[in-house]
Amino acid sequence: MGGIFSKIITGEIPCFKVAETKDYLAFLDIRPLTKGHTLVIPKLDVDYIFNLDDVTFEGLHLFSKLIATAIKKAIPCQRIGVCVMGLEVPHAHIHLIPFNHMDDMNFANIKLNLDSEEMKLIANSIQACL
Repeated sequence: MGGIFSKIITGEIPCFKVAETKDYLAFLDIRPLTKGHTLVIPKLDVDYIFNLDDVTFEGLHLFSKLIATAIKKAIPCQRIGVCVMGLEVPHAHIHLIPFNHMDDMNFANIKLNLDSEEMKLIANSIQACL
C-alpha cells in the first residue's frame, strides 16, 4: 500500500517515536486530542485491523497494553482510552488517548498544536516509563 504509516515505519517520514519492536511501532499523534495521544501500529501493511492475522492482532494489543501502561505513568490522567477508528489512513492502528473526561476522546474536538520540543519531551517521558 505504501501509505504515510509505511513511510513512518521505513523512516522516510519522521515521527516522535515512543517505542518499537521488529513487528510494531508506537509514536505520538501529530494532531493529538490530548498530550500523550499515541498511535500504535503493526509494521505489517494491512488496512483494516480485523484483517490482521491472529498473531499480529494479538501482538498489537499486547504491545498497546505495554505502551498504555507507560503513558499512564508519564501523563497525568485518570485513564488511557483505546480507540480503533478512522478511514483517513489506510493502515491498521490503535489510538491510545490519556483522558480525564469522556469528552477528551471526542475526535470532533479541536486538536492540540504542540511544538516539536514539547512533542520530544512527551515522547521521552513515555519512553522513560517503559
